[in-house]
Amino acid sequence: MSLNYIKNFYEGCVKPPTVIGQFHTLFFGSIRMFFLGVLGFAVYGNEALHFSCDPDRREINLFCYNQFRPITPQVSFSVFWALQLVIVLVPGATFHLYAAFKSISQECILQKPIYTVVYIVSVLVRISLEVISFWLQIHLFGFQVTPLYLCDAGSLGGKFTIIKCMVPDHFEKTIFLIAMYTFTVITMVLCVAEVFEIIFRRLCFLIKQ
Repeated sequence: MSLNYIKNFYEGCVKPPTVIGQFHTLFFGSIRMFFLGVLGFAVYGNEALHFSCDPDRREINLFCYNQFRPITPQVSFSVFWALQLVIVLVPGATFHLYAAFKSISQECILQKPIYTVVYIVSVLVRISLEVISFWLQIHLFGFQVTPLYLCDAGSLGGKFTIIKCMVPDHFEKTIFLIAMYTFTVITMVLCVAEVFEIIFRRLCFLIKQ
């Protein structure tokens, strides 16, 4: 694998042929990943330590927390959104890998019809993956984290069957979820706008010809 091949692939990923695509790379690669990696851990990192129930006993807190979070939040949240980030990047990376292998310049992508169509298809696949991710986010996490959780503690054998538990930082978690949904919507809007930019620039190129 030549250095020129690697260089072309890197430039294609970092500097797509469209202005909106370049902004999408900046937004997607920097802001979204920073928000997930830094703020996501800050919001969910110590949730188990501050999860408390009434009566406030360690074994009850632990039992109800495991019921509230069958999978630890660090695993369920971070893995899901990390997979989302990687999967959504695959269509564009695949196209730029092919373009680098064929030594296709960024200018040729918008000048030759076949390259333009393939690039648009890669963007449409990216949109489809974002839509699927958005649906899964709603299905798995919902839109709101409630401050009160009712724990079914009947199997503990005590006098309490339903125990009230307080969810820590529920407001911050709700804000975080809404922010992740917002990022997904923004990314989809940018992808749609990129398709229109490609079509517009392609028409401008044909008119000049």
